[in-house]
Amino acid sequence: MGCCDAPGLMPVEQALTEMAANVTNVSETEFCELEQAFDRILAEAVASPLDIPPFDNSAMDGYAFRFADWSADTPMPVVGTALAGQPFAGDIPAGGCVRIMTGALLPAGLDTVVMQENAELTETDDSKYARFAKVKANSNVRYRGEDVSTGDTVITPGCRLSPRHIGQLACLGIAQVKVYRKLKVAIFSTGDELKQPGETLGKGEIYDSNRIAVKAMLQRLPVDILDLGVVPDDEAKLRSVFQQADSEADVVISSGGVSVGDADYTKLLLEQLGQVGFWKLAIKPGKPFAFGTLPNSRFFGLPGNPVSAVVTCDQLVMPTLQKMMGWQAEPAIKYPAKLTSGLRKRPGRKDYQRGEAALDSDTGQWQVVTTGAQGSAIFSSMVSANGYVPLPAASGNQAEGDEVWFEPFAEWLR
Repeated sequence: MGCCDAPGLMPVEQALTEMAANVTNVSETEFCELEQAFDRILAEAVASPLDIPPFDNSAMDGYAFRFADWSADTPMPVVGTALAGQPFAGDIPAGGCVRIMTGALLPAGLDTVVMQENAELTETDDSKYARFAKVKANSNVRYRGEDVSTGDTVITPGCRLSPRHIGQLACLGIAQVKVYRKLKVAIFSTGDELKQPGETLGKGEIYDSNRIAVKAMLQRLPVDILDLGVVPDDEAKLRSVFQQADSEADVVISSGGVSVGDADYTKLLLEQLGQVGFWKLAIKPGKPFAFGTLPNSRFFGLPGNPVSAVVTCDQLVMPTLQKMMGWQAEPAIKYPAKLTSGLRKRPGRKDYQRGEAALDSDTGQWQVVTTGAQGSAIFSSMVSANGYVPLPAASGNQAEGDEVWFEPFAEWLR
């Protein structure tokens, strides 16, 4: 449970493991029309119902013939035309060829296509002839099933359907797919000091940026969002919102109220209504991050500082939501980069410092510079960054020129 110089704080990696072990995947499924399936999570494997291509066809505009009939010195009579969707239906005599368009059905018995730029045409009063100086057997032909064969698994369960997947399904003529139902996520902020953007701030008040930023992140996922707004620091009102969120959602995410202040009722209510999993992590920014269970949902309590809320939502909540959605997501991308400025860090907590990385055109190496002050309330450090420099808990200061790992922001932060 301890970590370096942060006794009593759970390491980030352990927290991710424990959350994954204490959530369940959505099991309910539904059929979704293909045109509405973008971003949905596939619930069962898709097997191809046909061969792709479904027939031998031409890869070029040109001329099709039997390679065995070809001679560089002998013109071939052009006996007809094959268009995409309008196959040539006549007889092809020995030594004859057919004008053919890209995608057109290759007439039976023909095996080679020469592109039109490599054909020399001659014409008489009632006939056309084509001569081909250089020919390679079986060239420019797409063969039936060379891409996908009937019965092949083309997409596996847990895939988040992208435009590429939608295109593949359309190629197969599949009009509906089975997907997991959308996860329902309730979000709210707590605090008497919070105002909505556009309202006038009073003395000691601030704008509620956390809930709005987290909601924007969630909108990049295939989830249904229940926005419960701002809840004042009142135990009875907060209890009512907790109960509503738990009854209507699979996941409850709050912002603020997870520290040790006199008016922070979140932990108390979580203990009374459900069960606390853990409360403090060895992460910076974001030490006061909470995870627990409610009667019908899982609870994530984000810190009140804006950078802490976004970073913990990104690094802790989002991977857990992916598991709950049934999404077999790829791990975060990381690559080595050289620091062009030093970084300050004390051993004890894993630190997600914000940086801006760029590729050095001279050396071909990635370089990263800090975005300045890294305080948990300095949101400009997020805006000017394009990713994190994640520093291990045990590490200390990093000097200019040191090699570090750089982790580009995930899609929900870009």
